[in-house]
Amino acid sequence: MTITPLMPVYPRCGFRPVRGEGAWLISEDGSRALDFASGIAVNLLGHGHPHLTQAIQDQAATLMHVSNLYGSPQGEKFAQRIVDTTFADTVFFTNSGAEAVECAIKAARAYHQSHESDRFEIITFKNAFHGRTMATISASNQEKMHHGFSPLLAGFKYVEFDDLEGAKAAITDKTAGFLVEPIQGEGGIRPASQEFMTGLRALADEHELMLVLDEVQCGVARTGQLYAHELYDVTPDILASAKGIGGGFPFGACLATEKAARGMVVGTHGSTYGGNPMAMAAGNAVWDVVANDEFLEQVRSTGDKLRAAIEQFIGNYPDLFTGVRGAGLMLGINMTEAPRPFVAHLRDNHGLLTVAAGDNTLRVLPPLNIGEEEIATFVEKLSAGAADYEAPAS
Repeated sequence: MTITPLMPVYPRCGFRPVRGEGAWLISEDGSRALDFASGIAVNLLGHGHPHLTQAIQDQAATLMHVSNLYGSPQGEKFAQRIVDTTFADTVFFTNSGAEAVECAIKAARAYHQSHESDRFEIITFKNAFHGRTMATISASNQEKMHHGFSPLLAGFKYVEFDDLEGAKAAITDKTAGFLVEPIQGEGGIRPASQEFMTGLRALADEHELMLVLDEVQCGVARTGQLYAHELYDVTPDILASAKGIGGGFPFGACLATEKAARGMVVGTHGSTYGGNPMAMAAGNAVWDVVANDEFLEQVRSTGDKLRAAIEQFIGNYPDLFTGVRGAGLMLGINMTEAPRPFVAHLRDNHGLLTVAAGDNTLRVLPPLNIGEEEIATFVEKLSAGAADYEAPAS
């Protein structure tokens, strides 16, 4: 037998973390790395946050799982908090971001088909990442995710990101809605323009379409707003959330207005583990910390400091870096070449964890509660990494 016990679908590196402390990860060999990847925007309070850890421990000792056949005081509590702090009127809890996007797609279609309309097509945008299920890879135009899984699901039409005229031209009598990331994550930390987001909302209103936002990566305080659409003063009909919502515990949520959820009635959707008491304990603990103006202002201020430090630094290496983009603590450093070798160099030689993304972008996604000391260490390690980096021969 040559296959590994863990199915070999990830190109795993040699760093093997077994413990975390704040913004640091410790490998099984004792080596430490500054974690400015945060599990790809998941560990928004770092590792071992005392309030989050205690909430999960207490819930584990009380009740871990019950069927959704029964009432859910834990789920009702957290859903109400989300409703009270967002645009949403109702919430469906999932186990992941991909499932949250799946629910959002179903809700958008059900909105129309519950009134005997045959609209089903979702307009999506190129270089997006919406997940790894059949529906969510079908919602993306990225062939690398399609390979080996044909035929894809019908009902998705791809348009260039930030192209409002292209989105308008793609609307037909079969269109059910738009699905878009306000800030593309895997695509390279690419923020949509104000004109684009405002225009999509106007087109959705004009044609009775659902505006569905994928905020799996950019949501939950990551940008300095509770959800990134608030940066644009644009309100969605449906929103998919995950990653940071559990602070490391795996779950997600599909948020919707009452109007948008009109097709999601008893029997239309479900999840065995969705909304389990453990997830709800984690979500409530995260909300305790992040869903307030003081914390969000701290994220904005810290993000400004980190961005300024990066912008000052990259001027020393114009052959390697070209700029910075993003919002809050969701930042991307644009590189002159593919970022993966540099990400590996920072990790293996300087104990700094970052994440590669599309469009030659190095993602910087630290915990949202980092301080000036961590920023200074990050810049020190990044500078040392740039100074001794030798790009692989092309």
